Amino acid sequence: MKKIKFLEVEGNTVEEAIKKALQELKLPRKNVKIQVLSEEKKGLFGMPGEKPAKVRVSTILTKENT
Repeated sequence: MKKIKFLEVEGNTVEEAIKKALQELKLPRKNVKIQVLSEEKKGLFGMPGEKPAKVRVSTILTKENT
């Protein structure tokens, strides 16, 4: 039986959001599909964080890796 699990996470950068999602799912990057929903938007004078990056990380769970 296969079960699809996904998580949407925000971070200051796309890479930070991916790392947060992987830590929460407790899975390596090679076992997930990553979809960038939005990239971060820089604030005034290039300061990060005006609009955070958002990613959706999903995986297909089988009996072997549940």
